[in-house]
Amino acid sequence: MAETKTVEVRTTNNTRSWGEIVSEIRDELKQLLTTRVQMLISELRETIDGLRVAVPLALLAICLFITAFLLLTTAVVTLVASAFAGNPYAWFFGTVIVAVLWTLFGGVAGFFAYNELRSKAMFPKRTLEVLKADKAWIQSEARANYDRAA
Repeated sequence: MAETKTVEVRTTNNTRSWGEIVSEIRDELKQLLTTRVQMLISELRETIDGLRVAVPLALLAICLFITAFLLLTTAVVTLVASAFAGNPYAWFFGTVIVAVLWTLFGGVAGFFAYNELRSKAMFPKRTLEVLKADKAWIQSEARANYDRAA
């Protein structure tokens, strides 16, 4: 029967075994991943908080747009049509003018809702930036270690 021996690799500068090194790397990776997950969760919470403001504003804009359209359209169309009294297209002109006016009001409300959504990043930008920096650092460390080994 062959005996199994534990092989320890030691360098002149460091007296740690491979197992200790691997264990340390594993612990550091755990800590790194935990930190990154916490950052992601934090940014997602910020995004959700932004949505809690933007969605009701957007719904309010839509409700106001519809309400204004339904309640005021007939009265305003009548008023505009009276300006074209005697013209067979008076009601057509009144309807088109009021439709353009309501579209502008709805566009303004939609613009404010869009800006609120856009200002609250829908994707965790800071986490991505940190992960890109981590990737660059790992690559530079790997290259440096490869160059030292070669």
